[in-house]
Amino acid sequence: MIVFVLHLAGAVALLIWAVRMIRTGVERAFLTHLRSLVRRAGSGPAGMAGGAAAAIMLQSSTAVAVLAAAFAASGVLAPMQGLAVLLGADLGSAVVALVLLSPIGALVPLLLIVGVGLFQKAARPEWRQAGRILIGLALVFVSLDMIRAASAPVAQSPFAAMAVSYLSRDLVSAFAIGAVLAWAMHSSVAAVLTFVTFAAEGLLPVAPAAALVLGANLGGAAIPVVLTLSGAEVARRMVVANLMLRGGGALLVLAALVFRPGAFDWTDLPPAAQVIALHILFNLAVALAGLTLRRPALAFASRVVPDRAALSGQRISALDPAAFDDTNQALACATRELLRMAERIHGMLLPVMGLCRNWSPETAAAIVDGENDVDRMHFEIKLYVARLQEAALTSEQSRRAMDIASIANNLEDAGDQVSNHLVAIARRMQAKGLSFSKDGWDDLETFHDRVASNAQLALNLMLTSDVETARQLVEEKDRIRRSEQAFQERHLERLRQGNPATLETSNLHQEALRALKQINTDFSLIAYPIVEAAGELRASRLAAASARAG
Repeated sequence: MIVFVLHLAGAVALLIWAVRMIRTGVERAFLTHLRSLVRRAGSGPAGMAGGAAAAIMLQSSTAVAVLAAAFAASGVLAPMQGLAVLLGADLGSAVVALVLLSPIGALVPLLLIVGVGLFQKAARPEWRQAGRILIGLALVFVSLDMIRAASAPVAQSPFAAMAVSYLSRDLVSAFAIGAVLAWAMHSSVAAVLTFVTFAAEGLLPVAPAAALVLGANLGGAAIPVVLTLSGAEVARRMVVANLMLRGGGALLVLAALVFRPGAFDWTDLPPAAQVIALHILFNLAVALAGLTLRRPALAFASRVVPDRAALSGQRISALDPAAFDDTNQALACATRELLRMAERIHGMLLPVMGLCRNWSPETAAAIVDGENDVDRMHFEIKLYVARLQEAALTSEQSRRAMDIASIANNLEDAGDQVSNHLVAIARRMQAKGLSFSKDGWDDLETFHDRVASNAQLALNLMLTSDVETARQLVEEKDRIRRSEQAFQERHLERLRQGNPATLETSNLHQEALRALKQINTDFSLIAYPIVEAAGELRASRLAAASARAG
């Protein structure tokens, strides 16, 4: 039994890693397109289709939920629209499970050969990430084969018979186990693949396997609720409403399964096919019903997630003077405060473009207040680092201190761009009753979305110092520069065509593009010390891909 547990745990660990590898590849190669897809999704069936497509590409409804929550928090995505995206994402993750269970394991060698070749030798980042995706797909099939191989000898064991007998009698326990395992794996896709594989190998009958899968749906819907606990109320209400619809539906189907366990036996299908069909039909039914029930679900979620009361008291700084006796601790304090400064600017950046379309004095005032906080944090960090440099620092510590001061300067400039430039542009448009042309607004919204995505990547980098993430952020800086040039050219073409809205807002449009490009540069500079320390920066550019591959 110990050997079985070890083999099974290893196979499941590989499955979780493989699904994550696919998602990482898609995020690094196509996240901009996916963000655009989610942002532009409609509020009905179109939104559901957009969410399903994004989940299929990301191999995760959780990733789509977090993405949609960020858009809802910034005002880009209305709650009704966002909930449609989430319902579609749940359906898309069910389709992913079906695709990954397809009998195409014979392609594993080809997937590995092509995937490794692309990842090692491709010059373009998108092709390298495509190689990562192919490797991840191959490892999914390998892990499923490992689960089958580990399960086969145990299917006839007395212990397995006792466990299966118990789960068959107590479907509620099976449901709870499925929810907990999906939560522990942080992936309902991985959990469903595991349970369906058990059913295919004869280790689980249809009824307990179905209860486990229903539980995985509840656990999968709960993950984004926890991940967004510190987010804006509008985003939290959206994911809570999705949890109520998906989790409530799972409980209803479980009740039907408990009282009529044979109701889901399709005699003309093998057990695994019955379970995966139930999973897809369940998510399809929840998605269709959810489109009708979105308004009452969001209304109830507003009661579950009320508006936060304003917190009294001043913000507590991470810059602890008592840490000067330990320079490493003092540097850690400065880094924490720097991260809080970056998060404050990111929170200002997300809603700022919405002011150009729908002016809100409250939002504008909140951004200005945020800039005051940023200026204060910038000044305090500089003073803290200056005092720290009076101590006897090693060369590495001195370099870290200078990096912190330099990044703080860049972030302060990013805050200025948001507060002093972008808010000013929106205020002028509101005062004069101006609006961007449809194409101009689409360009600005897309550009802002890419900059916000890169800012989020920079925040993650400040926590991880991951070289590959730093490399990606530097590469994104060049892509942003090319995109800004392309959008400027599109703007000039609209001017040549005499578009009235373009003529009225020409200067404002170009100022907004330049400000967003500068904000992206300020955040991207966080990556430079990391890639430089890794020896991957040459003459202010990334080292050649061939050198990295070698």
